[in-house]
Order: sequence, then structure tokens, then C-alpha cells
Amino acid sequence: MSVSKAWKGNIFPVSAFLKETLNFMFPSCCAVCGKMADADDRFSQYEDFSKAFRDKPSSLHLCGKCLSSFAPNVPDKRWFFCLSNPYEGDPFPDLPLYMPLTYENAARRAVPAIKFGKKPELANFLGFLLGSCLKCDSVHADLAVPVPLSSSRMKERGFNQAEEIARPAAAVLDIPYAGNVLLRTRKTDRQTELGDNVSRISNVTNAFRTSDEWDIRGLNIIVIDDVATTGFTLHEAASALYEAGAAKVLCAAFAGNRMIKNAEVF
Repeated sequence: MSVSKAWKGNIFPVSAFLKETLNFMFPSCCAVCGKMADADDRFSQYEDFSKAFRDKPSSLHLCGKCLSSFAPNVPDKRWFFCLSNPYEGDPFPDLPLYMPLTYENAARRAVPAIKFGKKPELANFLGFLLGSCLKCDSVHADLAVPVPLSSSRMKERGFNQAEEIARPAAAVLDIPYAGNVLLRTRKTDRQTELGDNVSRISNVTNAFRTSDEWDIRGLNIIVIDDVATTGFTLHEAASALYEAGAAKVLCAAFAGNRMIKNAEVF
């Protein structure tokens, strides 16, 4: 066989050689910590993960240390009441919140990497992880809805991290994703920049409404955000869904900093 036929017939693995050479010369960096990461497509073997990704799974690189720290809590430590500080007169005092990870280590570093490092593929991974945990815990719903950003924040960031988490979570759960059910009625300040609960409550009170394009009466809905701290944002989003006729609402975030558990299921 001639040399040209050998090359054309892929007997000589040129593409593999180039890939290994490029990986050696320009190693991929971990999306969380920035250190050198394995450049191989480590996730392609998982069908649900590939289906959930907005881009190809190979666009995400994680080092072994960060990947191992994304270990979910045991099932009975994933359930909480939505508000960390309940208040008298709350119309939904038993609103459940599902968070499979504690907001520390790689989970804590992932949020600024997504928001300010503009890495939606990392948010896709967290959505896959959230959806997988919900699936393992036999949680099902009729619809997955992300917490919306204001138009100005969306323009500034270029994407909504809650959408990038909710879309793959819905894909894993095999339920419809509805990115336009909830709408922001006004721009709010960042909750993390507000120091007290009173300010956080007033900041998001009546900040959401449902779209006139949707009829969600009688539906069970999972409303999804990236991280839950006090829970006020998710609580207000859930309130808007209930006011529009939703039968049951579960608040969900991939991580949070709660210590008190609530083992009641959705």
C-alpha cells in the first residue's frame, strides 16, 4: 500500500497524534480552579450528560480534585425549608427546597467561574448533577422553570446561569424546560450585596410574575436557581407560580449553605 493510501485510510493516526501534541503543548485548564486538567472527553460515555449539554461535553474540563469535590450530600441532607429564617404570616411556610451539595470547596468556586468567567458549560455540568440527584431521589414534575434575570443583568452577563442549570436538569428528568414562564417585574439588587434579611426580603418582594403565554394551573413545577442562601428569591418565584395556579412547587438549587435538614419529600 502506498504512503498516500495509508494516510487517507487513517492507518496512520494523524488526528490522534495532533490531538495529543496539542494537549501537551496547550494543556486544558480546569473550569473551576484554573489548574491543569485532563483534556480528554471524560463525560462522553454518559448518555444523559451528553444530551443535557448545550455544547459538546468536551468543552468542559475539570481537574480530578475539583471533580471529586462535587460529591452530593446523602439523600436525607438534601431537603430543607425554603426560607432559612421563616416569618409569621408566610403563605407558604412549608415550601420545600432541594439542594444536593453544600456551598463549599469547588461548588463555591464554581459560581463566580460561571457568572464572571462566562462559563455556561460549567453551569450545564451542575445542572446535570442536580437533575441526576433529583432523578435518583425519584422526584418528578410537569415542568422545570429557571429563576429569570433582569434584562440589564442578562445583557451584562450574556446568559442566565439559572437557565443553563435548569435546561440540563430538565433533560435528565425528561420533563419540559420552560424558560419563559417566570418574568422579572423589576430590576433587583444582588442579594449577596445586602447585609440583612429585611433588605433581602424587600429587594425581591413581588419581583416576579408569570407570563400570559402560559397556563400552569394544576401543574407540579420545579423552580431552579444556582445557589440558595436565605431562600427569599426562590420563595418569591414560587409565590408567583402558586398565584398563577400551580398545584405544587419545589424550589431547587445545586448548592447552599444550610445546616438544618428537612427530610420531607416533594
